Amino acid sequence: MRTIAIISQKGGVGKTTVAVHLAVAGAQAGYRTALVDLDPQATARKWGDKRQADEPEVIGDHAERLPQLVEAAQSNGADLLIIDTAPNADRASLAAARAADLILIPCRPAAFDLEAIEATRDLASIARKPAWVVLSSAPARSAVVEEARRGLEGQGAQVAPQVVHQRVAYSYSVIDGRTAEEYEPGGKAAEEIAALFAWASEQAGLQAGKQSNKTARGRA
Repeated sequence: MRTIAIISQKGGVGKTTVAVHLAVAGAQAGYRTALVDLDPQATARKWGDKRQADEPEVIGDHAERLPQLVEAAQSNGADLLIIDTAPNADRASLAAARAADLILIPCRPAAFDLEAIEATRDLASIARKPAWVVLSSAPARSAVVEEARRGLEGQGAQVAPQVVHQRVAYSYSVIDGRTAEEYEPGGKAAEEIAALFAWASEQAGLQAGKQSNKTARGRA
């Protein structure tokens, strides 16, 4: 099992959007995927409650139970575990970082947001886990995205090659428990998530080419 933790000290950066979209992308790729929501606001869990599809499994619980949740997911045969954390860099986020094979740090390309990621990067360093900034909620066709990338890389941060832009599909799809991949399969948001998942799964060391029997039957 591979684990990806979505961590950011700052709220409103698209953390849960990234988490639920990667979880669905994993399920669609044929991986047994679980999403753990450690945020007291329970945004991902509420999204899961509205979702009609069986996968991914969404679990909401207290951060103190994360070790048990990770163990249970592995025992139940999960291939991929996504952890959505609360918007702060505290002990719970550190626990998520330590449990992860890969840490993703969503960040808007705006001055205050860029300044706020330093604590999350420090947390990843303490956990000794690879961490990448994912520029999110980014305006389309704007020079600010590349400016933010250069600034972050100049500070020594690793920045994911994919960018999650501001798109209507992200907002509309989650209303009834779906994601952009399901709401508009051929749209630009779906393309962004597919590319981000392919890259992140490789970074996390997720076994390539795995297909569940259900997925294989669906394509037959």
